[in-house]
Amino acid sequence: MPKPTIILATSNGVGMGHLARASAVALALKPVANPIIVSMAGGIAEIPSFMGIRCEYIPGRDRLWMPREKWDAYLRDRLLALVDETDAKVLSFDGVVPYPGVIAARNSNPELKLVWVRRGLWQKKPQRFILGLQAKMMDAIIEPGDIARAYDLGPTSKRKDSVVTAPVSLFRKEDALSREDARKVLGLDHNRPVALVQLGTGDSDVNHKMTAALEGLLGWKDLQVILTKAPIDKDGNSLAPEGLDIKVVRYFPLAKVLHAFDASICATGYNGVHELLPAQVPTVFVSNIRGTDDQEARARWCHDFGYALRADQANLAAITKMVKKLQDPHIRAALSAKCAELPNTTGGQEIADKLFALTKEQSPQQAKSLTFKRLMIQDHFNRGLRHVANLGLRRVALVYRYINPHKDIQITKEEPPVFGDTTDSAELHKLIKSATRFEHLITDASSTYRARREEIAKTAYGDLVEPTNK
Repeated sequence: MPKPTIILATSNGVGMGHLARASAVALALKPVANPIIVSMAGGIAEIPSFMGIRCEYIPGRDRLWMPREKWDAYLRDRLLALVDETDAKVLSFDGVVPYPGVIAARNSNPELKLVWVRRGLWQKKPQRFILGLQAKMMDAIIEPGDIARAYDLGPTSKRKDSVVTAPVSLFRKEDALSREDARKVLGLDHNRPVALVQLGTGDSDVNHKMTAALEGLLGWKDLQVILTKAPIDKDGNSLAPEGLDIKVVRYFPLAKVLHAFDASICATGYNGVHELLPAQVPTVFVSNIRGTDDQEARARWCHDFGYALRADQANLAAITKMVKKLQDPHIRAALSAKCAELPNTTGGQEIADKLFALTKEQSPQQAKSLTFKRLMIQDHFNRGLRHVANLGLRRVALVYRYINPHKDIQITKEEPPVFGDTTDSAELHKLIKSATRFEHLITDASSTYRARREEIAKTAYGDLVEPTNK
């Protein structure tokens, strides 16, 4: 029998957590199924060439390529077209809030099973109020395990509607490169210490945290500092203090080369914690408090039980002081030894097994139209509340931007979208970041699928933009 197709969809989110989990599940599925990853995250550009998994990028609503209402329908139609093209039996969604378009796809095709991969450790944000309605639209809910689950006091922690697995991680001991091989791949000196810094840049407070962390590395003899993104602000100004040997590298999946590093400074996201600690990299966590993820709870657990060090993300001096502790070889040795006690992160295989089992179930499904309508009403109501709450902030922002305009604002070009099925990561990155609308197709797509995608694009972008072959 042919392998069943399973679509793994993710939101854009903050960081790579959703996409990394989907990648781990897809790798586990490959022997028994045909996984396809669709995502609104630009990081999806790395996956086809490095992991050999078919992928499609879907522009998120934050790209503003179309009005919100059109985007909901666009997402629904993109997913349904992909289901028709691949005869997919299961659609999973890894994200905090299942978009209306995702739920509408399930409601439009009752034979399609919808699974919500719902991470725990939520902060008490407004999204919690529609958890019940969202859950009712699902055929299954899976919670990827979290090593800090004991500190989860959020709105999902007491719910009984999900199945909890072991933690999910792209780090696997059997696949990870040795210290020597990892350093060779990254072009690092084999005899000098190396620290990995993954804090990101953007708003001023995030930038200040980056600078404070890097200052904590000053004085570490012969240190090589590795970042995955250049330490500069939006105006091109350096965030790094003088005196550090900094190198920016891009390698996916980074989990494969973690043995190259003697220490790490990282945000306390799901992805970073469940890769760095199983790899026994001594780490200081500096939490990002934005979004729904309760990174502070995760950081406290890691610190309290001796697996990592937690820096007070609100105190720049404390960040520098805590990072400086990584220069002590005794502290690094103790942290690394403690991390050896962590259980294996087998959640990717567990989720893959559950999704594969769903492809074998033949029980007829029914559209949940009433629940769907209630959910959409609540979604529009919540959207309206957010709109009112943000009006004042937007007016302040408009005044500020009038006085201090951005130097370079990307405007979406009103011209035909570019269609393409490239798997080259550099080319994909360029197309995704371009000001021209990009319609990505899975490799080996049929002419029927291409035609349907052109119809969807025309509906979304209007008669002004006629799809072309490029």
